[in-house]
Formats: sequence, C-alpha cells, structure tokens
Amino acid sequence: MDHSLVTTNFQLDGYRIVKNFGVVRGIVVRSRSVFGNIGAGLQILFGGNITLYTELCEQTRRDAFELMLQHAQAIGANSVIGFRYDATEIMAGVSEVLAYGTACYVEKI
Repeated sequence: MDHSLVTTNFQLDGYRIVKNFGVVRGIVVRSRSVFGNIGAGLQILFGGNITLYTELCEQTRRDAFELMLQHAQAIGANSVIGFRYDATEIMAGVSEVLAYGTACYVEKI
C-alpha cells in the first residue's frame, strides 16, 4: 500500500472515498531485554536520548503500522484514514503498541 494514502485526517485531498471497510489494526507486544535494560541503564547515567529505547519504540511502531497496512490490503483497501497509534504498558517492561484507522478504497478525483 502506498504510504501517502495513509492519513490522520478523515479525508484525502484529491481523492474520494469509494468504499469504507471499517477499522483495521496492527498490534505488537514487545518486552525490553535484560541486555537492552543494562545498555539503557548506562545511557541513563550520562543523560540525554536513550537510543536503545528509542530504536525499540521506533521498530515497534513501524511493525504495528505495517501489520495494519497488511490487514487493510487483505480486505481490499488501498488507503487508511483517521490513522492513530496507542500504547499501553501491559506489565513492567512489556508494552503493546496499536496502530489503527479506517480502511477505505479511494479513487483520484
């Protein structure tokens, strides 16, 4: 799916919605590894951006986003509108990231 056809808006400029398929989602649950926690602990001592956690968060969001797109494509959509992320800590060190939106089929105007 063309990433330019995914938007947080509820319409796509220059396109019209032909069909609405409903909500699609991608869910990823990740935990921090012991080694990652040790490395991040060392970074905490020096302050600033904790790159190990930043990379973990970026990868988790990217994976959830791609799963959502796969779900949308599987039902015949070519776009996702109203796209959002949500994150929940399930337990200490374990987080869920949810990417969701409304799957649509759009045509260029």
